[in-house]
Amino acid sequence: MQIISSRQGKRPSQYRVISALLILLLFITPLPALAEDGKAIDTLRQMSDAFKKIAKEASPAVVGLKAEKTVIQYPTLREYPFAQPFDPFEDDLFDWFFRRQAPRQRAPQRKYQQVAQGSGFIISRDGYILTSNHLAENADKITVILGDGREFAAETTGTDPDTDVAVLKIDDDNLPFLNLANSDELEVGEWVIAIGNPFGLSHTVTAGIVSAKGRSGIGLTAYEDFIQTDAAINPGNSGGCLIIANGNMIGIPTAGIDPPGYDIEDKGLAVPINDILSFVQKSLPK
Repeated sequence: MQIISSRQGKRPSQYRVISALLILLLFITPLPALAEDGKAIDTLRQMSDAFKKIAKEASPAVVGLKAEKTVIQYPTLREYPFAQPFDPFEDDLFDWFFRRQAPRQRAPQRKYQQVAQGSGFIISRDGYILTSNHLAENADKITVILGDGREFAAETTGTDPDTDVAVLKIDDDNLPFLNLANSDELEVGEWVIAIGNPFGLSHTVTAGIVSAKGRSGIGLTAYEDFIQTDAAINPGNSGGCLIIANGNMIGIPTAGIDPPGYDIEDKGLAVPINDILSFVQKSLPK
């Protein structure tokens, strides 16, 4: 009886030891996984901090643009009054020459102001700005809006339709500006940040990677050697900046690829800065 009693007394103690070991194993086993998760979270935080720093330092040099153009609209042939210029698709030649001759009247014109919004960025302390040529070309008036809300009338000092780039100048001598990078060293897969004013929303920041280099055959400009990125490039981003991880400007967003019938928002195109360096230098004072 004592032996039986002694064995029965030991079993609960053994069970307690085994249970304690199992609980300890449960706590010990996940530690490596938790450590790996901690490293991943730290990496994400570091990346987030890097994006925040780049955006904070670069945004003051990004500007909004408002370009105003006078558009003259001529009436179509269908809008002419009776006995106006011949429409070969609707009039009979015999009737025109022998029955309906009438003196020609001066065609009426319709004029209206067209306003386009876009982006640009400052490349020198004394107010030289890069933007897209399709915003600046033939504009009657260009207004530059800085990040602090100040507005300046801009003068166009150079245009290059072949690459869709223009240089503007505003009168100030203490402006934040972006340094230009070497776009030849850019690699596919590299992180980039786009800053601009899509849909008039000032200083919008999007991020992505370089999807491809040397894109051509798009039909946007005469000379095409685009950087393709999945950073969102929406209407109004044109003329803004594409920045690499060190905060330097690598390209000028010019358009997003949006084929008819497709809803594609992750294929943006930018002009590499090296493609326009000679043009920019010619547009700056000697």
